[in-house]
This record gives sequence, structure tokens and C-alpha cells, in this order.
Amino acid sequence: MKVDLFEVLGIRRAEGVHPPGHKTTSEAMIERAPLPERVVLPMSQHIGAPATPVVAPGDHVVVGQRVAEAVGACSASIHATISGEVKPLTTIVSPTTGTPTGAIVIEGDGEDTWGTFEAADPDSLSSEEILARIADAGIVGLGGAAFPTHVKLNRPPESPAIHTVLVNGAECEPHITSDDRLMREKPDRILAGLRVVMQLLSVHRAYVGIEDNKPRAIEAMRQTIQKADLPGDVSVIALGTKYPMGAEKTMIKAVLGREVPEGGFPTDIGVAVQNVATLAAVADAVLDGRPLVERVVTIAGSVATPRNLISRFGSPASLLIDACGGMSPDANSIVFGGPMMGIAQASADVPLLKSTNCVLIQREVAGIERDCIRCGRCIQRCPMGLMPLMYVSHVKKDMIAELAGYHVLSCVECGACAYDCPASIPIVSYIKLGKAKLRQLGRRTP
Repeated sequence: MKVDLFEVLGIRRAEGVHPPGHKTTSEAMIERAPLPERVVLPMSQHIGAPATPVVAPGDHVVVGQRVAEAVGACSASIHATISGEVKPLTTIVSPTTGTPTGAIVIEGDGEDTWGTFEAADPDSLSSEEILARIADAGIVGLGGAAFPTHVKLNRPPESPAIHTVLVNGAECEPHITSDDRLMREKPDRILAGLRVVMQLLSVHRAYVGIEDNKPRAIEAMRQTIQKADLPGDVSVIALGTKYPMGAEKTMIKAVLGREVPEGGFPTDIGVAVQNVATLAAVADAVLDGRPLVERVVTIAGSVATPRNLISRFGSPASLLIDACGGMSPDANSIVFGGPMMGIAQASADVPLLKSTNCVLIQREVAGIERDCIRCGRCIQRCPMGLMPLMYVSHVKKDMIAELAGYHVLSCVECGACAYDCPASIPIVSYIKLGKAKLRQLGRRTP
């Protein structure tokens, strides 16, 4: 049984942090990024098994053609994002895990020739056919988790029935506005995807959760819902602006007042959570047969002109940075994602992935890690009611088995604990290391 020490002591929990928003691109309309001359497509752009190449060096491919197929129960296909010639398979360092991964290289022909795709009426499709179209399109969660969407939506008969779809439009990380712009500019496409998901899961209730610092997105979604043909009751919920409101478990607690069991998933309590960009991709796949080859990416921070750009996967980050006028001379860090959960990259040549919602350019001033002073800020900030300082001390002492007793499985790695740590301790790094070692011991981690 997990004991909430703040509840026992009668202390009000902060449950999250309020970093400056820096939403400088909130009024930057979605534009199209330049077409890359060459793309590098890692075989592992998702949670699960890497995809397996189905093309050979020398093959000519068109946009949307499958170049690698999903393997096993949890995987996602990869498609060509430019037309051109396939080069020999290479190995790169994964932008998300830092481990070696195979990658397909396509040298563009400059023609941007697309394949042909078959449109369909979702009302005429069976559940199996809908799932097949989502799987064929290679869709993964575009909010950052990159879990294969067809796997997430394919509920086994013995699993709890889904009663609610929760649409995640919180976008709580500083700087990122790609979802905000998508909700303002393409709300009908998001709701078309929601309609497909509600039909697939036989659900008649859905909530769209959006932080209240996005009033125009809230209004756009509400107006479009009034005109949309949806198979049930759909409401927009204006959520308080607080990080990490966009975390699945945090949003479920805020909207539904329910908690996901430790080590469990939202589906364990009958809730399916889908990001707004993922739903738009579902609409593209099911209605138009169009695979996932691009997404809206925010380019923010120390660039001349921050923008929101529809960008092809496999493009080098440098292409987007140059399209925004280049980075400031004093910038020394390129991050995929936001400043809280984003991952620093080794160079500007790193390719964009399906999970890349932001390229953040900034000047990092590294703090010197000092000993924990037991101030308790990390505990107060944790939205899951955990004790992050215990994870750090246990990992340092190599007391890995004991981590489970402190409910490390419930940690969502949001970084709220490290946000204002006076000792500059990289708490999330210790947590990731602890989970990896615990996994080696055979314990289940998310």
C-alpha cells in the first residue's frame, strides 16, 4: 500500500510545477518545411520491436511506400518520406535511447512523387479493417510516447471495456505549440480521428483536455464539436495550466478523478487516451489511406524566427533550424522535445523521428551536482506522490531491488522533481538508470 506522507502530515501537495511557458510560436501558423534532399529513417521510432527493412539498396521508392514492416506483437511500420533511391542500410545512434539502431537512407530525386492510396468510408469498415489501416500507416502516439496506436486500440476480449476516450491536447511542456496550432487550424481532422476511435471502441463518451492557456484552441475545438457528427457526447475540459498536466495519469486524475493502478495503464480502468496529433493521423490513415510520413514540429528557442513546420521524418534537424534563420551564436544545445522531458542531441544532423514534436535550441548552463540536502522539494513537486530523493540514494548505493518498495513503477519521468532542485541533481537520469537495472532483475516497469 502506497502511503501519501503529505496527506498523513496534513501538508498541501504542489503536485507539479509552473515553469515559464515561452510559447513564442503560439501565433505562428503551420507552414511546410523544405523538402530534404536525403532522409535517414531509423528502424526503431517507437516502443517495441524495431521494424524490418523490406527494400534493398538501389530500389527506387515513392513517398508513402513501406520501407520497413512491423515485427512481432508490438512494432510499427516505416514509410518512405521522400521519393528517391535506397542506399545501403546504415547504423546510427538512436536520438531517443542513445543506443545503436539500423536505419534506411533514401537519397531524394527532387520529384517528391507520392504513392497512390485508397480512401474509405469508416462506417463501411469492420473493426479489423480499421485497425489494419491504422497499422499499415505506421501510426504511433505522437504526444511523445510513440507507442504503436493499433496495439493500443486493439483490446483483447478479456480486458476491461473502454467507457471513455480522453483526448490529450494539454501540451504542457514549455515552448511547444504544435498541438495548439493543430487544434486551431485543423480541429475537424482531429475530430474525424476521434470519431473513428469512438466507433472502433464502441465508446459514447469523450473528453478533450486542453490547458486553459490555450483559449483559442479551446474555442476552436468547442465550435467544431457542435457541428461534428460524433457517435456520442464529447466535451472540452479547460484544465489548469500546470506541468505535467499532459501526462496520461495526471490528466485522468484531473478530468475523471480516477487513478491508474501502479504499474498499470489507463485501459486498466476503462480509459483510452489519444493525443490530438495522433487522432489527426488516424483520420489520414482510415479515411484517406495515407501513411504517417510527416508531422507538425515546433522549432523554438534561440533561432532567428521560431516556427511550426510540417516536417518529413528522417529530415536532419539542421534543415528546420536553417528554415528558421539559423541558431544564435551562443546556443550550445539542441533538444528533441521540451526542456522538461526532451532529449539532448549530439549534433544538428540528427534525423527527426515520429516522436519529435519540437526542436528546441537553447544555451545550457550546466549546474554542478551536489549532495542532496533533504529539502523535500522533489517530493512536494511530484504529481504521482512519490519520493524521488529515495530513488537517487538507492541507485547511488546500488540498492536496486529496494526501488520497487518506493513505487518507482509509478514514476512518469516528467522531470518536475528536478525542476528546481537546489543541489542540481539530475534526478530523472538516476530514475531511468534505476528502472533499467530493476528491469534486469526481472521486475516489470512501464
